[in-house]
Amino acid sequence: MNIEELREFCMSIPLATEDMPFKDEYLMFRVYDKWFTVIPLDDTDLNISVKCDPDYAIELREKYNAVSPAWHFNKKYWNSIQLNGDVSDELVKKLILHSVDEVLAKLPKKQQAEYQALKNGQINT
Repeated sequence: MNIEELREFCMSIPLATEDMPFKDEYLMFRVYDKWFTVIPLDDTDLNISVKCDPDYAIELREKYNAVSPAWHFNKKYWNSIQLNGDVSDELVKKLILHSVDEVLAKLPKKQQAEYQALKNGQINT
């Protein structure tokens, strides 16, 4: 997976936005202004950071060499994934969607319901 494919996938998520709040160092993807994927652009290898359920985060770190605690983030909740390592592109996509779900779970119930309705095509943006 390359950065263009990664960006395209992240932007296909309902209500996803992107920005670079720290100059040109990081590309952030958000829903409801909350980060779900972060791409450090100054890494020599393509890595992403995603939010994760704490138990699942540990499980992934134990299973895959390309998954580690995310640098500069709460390591309990955030994993760094080295792309093109031993994590398949399909799993990377699933982990990005899991990250969105983790972000949404912390939002008020009204926003969660609104997002689900949007995702299910019940409302338009």
